Amino acid sequence: MVASGKRSQAATQLVTGATDSIRANGMATHIAGYVVAARGQRASEPARQAAFRCILDLLSAAVAGLHEPGVVAVRGMALETFGVGRSSIWFSGLSGSAIGAAWANSAAASALDLDDGHRLARGHPGAAVIPTAFAVAEETGATLEEIVSAIVIGYEVGVTIGAARLTYGNTGTWSAYAVVATAAALRQTSRDVLEHALAIAGESAPNQSFASAPAPRTPDPEGSDVKEGIPWSVVTGLMALGIAQAGHTGPRNILDSARHYRFPDKLRLGEAAHIRNVYFKLHACCRHVHAPLDALLALVQQHGIDMRCVDSIEVAIHGGALRILNTSHPANLVEVQYSIPYCLALVGIVGPSALLPLTREQLFRDDVSALAEKVTLRLDSELDACFPAQTLARVTVTSAGQHFTSDVTAPGGEATNPLTWAQLEAKFRAATRLIATGGQQSQVLDAVDALASGDLSTLMACLGTLVLDDRSSNAPAVSAR
Repeated sequence: MVASGKRSQAATQLVTGATDSIRANGMATHIAGYVVAARGQRASEPARQAAFRCILDLLSAAVAGLHEPGVVAVRGMALETFGVGRSSIWFSGLSGSAIGAAWANSAAASALDLDDGHRLARGHPGAAVIPTAFAVAEETGATLEEIVSAIVIGYEVGVTIGAARLTYGNTGTWSAYAVVATAAALRQTSRDVLEHALAIAGESAPNQSFASAPAPRTPDPEGSDVKEGIPWSVVTGLMALGIAQAGHTGPRNILDSARHYRFPDKLRLGEAAHIRNVYFKLHACCRHVHAPLDALLALVQQHGIDMRCVDSIEVAIHGGALRILNTSHPANLVEVQYSIPYCLALVGIVGPSALLPLTREQLFRDDVSALAEKVTLRLDSELDACFPAQTLARVTVTSAGQHFTSDVTAPGGEATNPLTWAQLEAKFRAATRLIATGGQQSQVLDAVDALASGDLSTLMACLGTLVLDDRSSNAPAVSAR
């Protein structure tokens, strides 16, 4: 019995040693090591400049979404649940705990689908990473360079893990990892705690199993404020980091699951600088809608097409675009954001200002729905072969017996043809015109300019003290194009 016990003990030690060896060389360990090493270094200049562009762009989205009902609901619950604190709930005059402020600001930034995105991850890192970075920075008293470094790290980790997924998952399924990395960089979290935090976040993240499911889905998910689960992934990520610091453990080999992830053999975290390859949006809708919109707008401009006299619109598209709702009769703004037919009809009748920003006035329009019913979507094998690296479309409009066909069109704002700083400022003015006065817009833009020049305090004060009210009833139309 003694000998048998010794053999059992030896076997257990052997298994434990093997497991520890696997963990020591696992992906969570590798990623945690990257975060710890990178947070002590100044980000490269190209990555820094990309971070400033992402901050400016995200503020456009956050201000535009500030007064959406779902955002107001989160803001109230964030204060009720997580209490007051030092972190600003942007443009509200309120402040909360880091987790509450990050949750509220993420909700505003992702509400209208104006936030940035990344091809590799097929999702939207900015709405999770940037609110987290600023909220935690106010808690820790971080410097500008520490904030910028944390943002770059958050994008790098989030996109890397999102791109490694073997099945598609909406942003919330992987952005909690980015949140952990961002906050850990600012809190100087130790590597072993960070490994557990990543694991807890990954296993506890929003599963999005309904919204992420492949087609056909019966029924299709109705549009809702949950959307891609980005704000809740912020809560999950910050909770994961907090409880890991207190001793809670997670399955540290989660990222080594061959069923769920496949990372490159030579993973060079930091070298790719994923933040440099984001895309920015000029329409408040899903990225799948942008290429058809840009193709249609080009046809209208080139041929002077009267969209009220159109017989049909055919959209040749990639497979990913067929996953979204694409209803001609949206019941809410989220269903508008996920409908190629309705967005094409809306922009065709009203113009591009109707989607920068998107407002409730664009719902339940019989003229728009009637035109949307004339839109057909067709899978194009050549365009589909380019997806997800590219989201291309070709649009054919038939009117009075004439056929007008666009070139194969890529959406504006891609990393391969990036928006200039001036275009991002124009987007901010157009997207926020219903909420901010011209003077208030200039105040925010000047603060972001100062940030890029090394002044953090002006933007922090602006985020915390500038209160923006809904001015939608008397706002003039502005174009960012």
